[in-house]
Amino acid sequence: MRVKIGYLLFFLIPVLAACSAGPSASDAIEAYLSALVEGDQLQALNNSCVDWESQAKAEAASFEAVEARLEGVSCSLVEGGENEGVVECAGSILATYGAEVQELKLQGRSYIVTFEAGDWRMCGYQ
Repeated sequence: MRVKIGYLLFFLIPVLAACSAGPSASDAIEAYLSALVEGDQLQALNNSCVDWESQAKAEAASFEAVEARLEGVSCSLVEGGENEGVVECAGSILATYGAEVQELKLQGRSYIVTFEAGDWRMCGYQ
């Protein structure tokens, strides 16, 4: 019986560890974009690496005066290693100011992500 439990734990622990892993690199960028359109500086900071925090605060502040939303956003890791990578996204940000709606396409911009403090975080553009 002990042998069976040992084998079970040997196979179960890696599965549980994978389940408890934090958001992926692409999830981190989607969370960052969501924080931006909500004008949520705190969440933008929480989803940013230390080197990007001042820029994240400025980007989130730029959306405070407009009504914005994400449309059709999906992101994926296109290159990367253990601690850094590049994410590209499809979709757009729709920003409304008064009666004018401006579409900001996300294609064509590559997001740099770094693994910092146990999570993937936005850390600039390429």
